[in-house]
Amino acid sequence: MTPAPFAVADADLALLTDLYQLTMLQAYWSEGMQKRATFSLFFRRLPPGRRFMLACGQQHAAELATRLRFDAHHLERLAGTGLFDDAFLHWLGAWRFRGDIWTLPEGTPVFANQPFMEVEAPIAEAQLLESLVMNLVQLETVLASKAVRVVMAARGRPVVDFGMRRMHGIDAAVRGVRAYRTAGLEGTSNVLGGLRHGLPLRGTMAHSYILAHDDEREAFRAFARRYPGTTLLVDTHDTLAGVRKVIELMAEAPETGVGAIRLDSGDLGQLAREARALLDAAGHPEVKIVASSGLDEWQIAALLEERAPIDVFGVGTEMGASSDAPVIDLSYKLVEYAGTPRLKHSPGKVNPPGRKQLYRRYDEAGRYAGDTLALPGEPLLRPLVRGGEVTREEMALAAGARERVQEALARLPAALRELDPGDAGYPVALSPGLDALGRRLQAPPDQSG
Repeated sequence: MTPAPFAVADADLALLTDLYQLTMLQAYWSEGMQKRATFSLFFRRLPPGRRFMLACGQQHAAELATRLRFDAHHLERLAGTGLFDDAFLHWLGAWRFRGDIWTLPEGTPVFANQPFMEVEAPIAEAQLLESLVMNLVQLETVLASKAVRVVMAARGRPVVDFGMRRMHGIDAAVRGVRAYRTAGLEGTSNVLGGLRHGLPLRGTMAHSYILAHDDEREAFRAFARRYPGTTLLVDTHDTLAGVRKVIELMAEAPETGVGAIRLDSGDLGQLAREARALLDAAGHPEVKIVASSGLDEWQIAALLEERAPIDVFGVGTEMGASSDAPVIDLSYKLVEYAGTPRLKHSPGKVNPPGRKQLYRRYDEAGRYAGDTLALPGEPLLRPLVRGGEVTREEMALAAGARERVQEALARLPAALRELDPGDAGYPVALSPGLDALGRRLQAPPDQSG
């Protein structure tokens, strides 16, 4: 028997859905329901500790939607469930997404109840995208939003991703690098992720390399000769003794040109100060200090508050798992069908009906002043897919996501850049037209008949 692959191939993504999506598709098909519907992707509340989220993954998801196909193998496996008619499976074999998708540009700060994406298509086309789109956007938005907090805490110092080994699966590890690139990280240790998503590869060495040698000094010498300008890990035995050995190595073999030392344990702030003093006294102010070891935005902010002379931060588990806010309350809801706005009346889960557009206002200094959610008009949401075809000039926006984030951070009001939990009071209002539409639909329809 051929073993199952560990990763999901793009060719199989049509089956990466929940069962009820396919059973609803068959029901729509059998009832002849083919009119256009609009679905909105949004979250109802910010996760604890977040003042904004960084939209990420929605342009990737929209592009993938245009490539979904059910091939003969997929249809055969679905037939084996006994749930689907042959005629429906034949129809499914010709299924294509031919609708329109509007998205926020990746890297846009986003707040509660604002759509990342709106999908307009015949209802069976739009419905099938729900599970895949939510999975893609959930992961990348969570990781980008955590990473941008780390970037803000680092105050312009480079941050490198060291998190692959403890992330939630290989797909998350690779796609996470895409989110980190958007958020502004300087590099990643993840070779596949970095090469696939264009983030520079960065790395140092492991304690095992030092331990495999009988003498720490010889380990440093061998590695530095092999990789001039490298970063040497100095805390395997005694951190400051390790720094002194690096200084001795540079005196003996100046051609090695050690680029940095890495601190991975202990009191990072105090050790950084002592290491900096040793390096400067030896005439090596050019040698940088890299810090790692369970860092997050809080620890980085505290280290810089105490003026620790750290030049680069390597951040792994806390950023890769986003352990303080690992999920967002993401929803993909039908808001219009057959030209009629639709409204869900479940307690605590009401959302604005109808197709929407998002407007952002700025104050005189160019900072964000507030948002208005409105009926369609001049967009923050932009058309990425038209008639099932990717609009290439809009897809190019994804390539500029990193720069977009840098511009957005400069425009964020100071209260939104705070790391502490709390309501920043950023206003998000409904336009009069959208508010009036919602009020008209507030009364649940009579279902007695």
